[in-house]
Amino acid sequence: MPIIKEKFTIRFWGVRGSIACPGQSTVRYGGNTSCVEMRVGNHRLIFDGGTGLRVLGQTLLAEMPVTAHMFFTHSHWDHIQGFPFFVPAFVPGNQFTIYGAIAPNGSTIEQRLNDQMLHPNFPVPLQIMGADLEFKDIEAGETVMVGDDVRVESALLNHPGEAIGYRVNWEGHAAAYITDTEHFPDYLDENVLWLARNADVMIYDATYTNEEYYSERSSKVGWGHSTWQEAVKIAKAANVKQLVIFHHDPLHDDNFMDQIKENTARQFPGSIVAWEGLEIDLLAKTAVVS
Repeated sequence: MPIIKEKFTIRFWGVRGSIACPGQSTVRYGGNTSCVEMRVGNHRLIFDGGTGLRVLGQTLLAEMPVTAHMFFTHSHWDHIQGFPFFVPAFVPGNQFTIYGAIAPNGSTIEQRLNDQMLHPNFPVPLQIMGADLEFKDIEAGETVMVGDDVRVESALLNHPGEAIGYRVNWEGHAAAYITDTEHFPDYLDENVLWLARNADVMIYDATYTNEEYYSERSSKVGWGHSTWQEAVKIAKAANVKQLVIFHHDPLHDDNFMDQIKENTARQFPGSIVAWEGLEIDLLAKTAVVS
């Protein structure tokens, strides 16, 4: 289907964190790691390249030539491991502009995507990709314009090794993509509040429950992720219209996710727990499976 002008949709291709977890117990919500596609105006934006990117790539083969802007939050495995299997990147005539922040060790997003495809980790190097790949280094807090009408804002998140969150603005509408980030115990993160401010949709890292996060037996404090309870606090404080729970722990099966869905909806009506195939239309204000 060709991209049309009046469009702002969000499609979820991978919703898990840490590691892919396909299997009978994760069929309904999906087992692929982070990848979210936004179709905004006449532009295609892709956020993160976890294993869900491979699935997205297969669907794009029917739409070539493809032009897209790819935004990486950081380069932990669950956010980049689908990139070497992204078939459209190997096809001449396709164009991808790839954005990411320089890591604390000084490496660029191009270097990190390149390094994961070097021997002995992968059979072919990044340079074999035949599409036109343009890499752009950005800094947290920088704003990127996609065309003349889409403004992508960024901010630093609280995550080991650093990560950045994004906010996509178009024609008075906004969607915030906020993963991976850990909340602070005594106050709400100002960067997160700023990204989420009055957003139509906030996609938020809720890997854990409060019980898991503060567990005396196996605490997750310092691991770089948040909870659905904190997601609700942020959504209310930032006046978010719709909250989407994202970056699910691989240990959380479908039944566990159903419980999170019920609990979140009680505290923030209209909230959604993301599943693979979920599509949200910001203009129609609907969520559908496609």
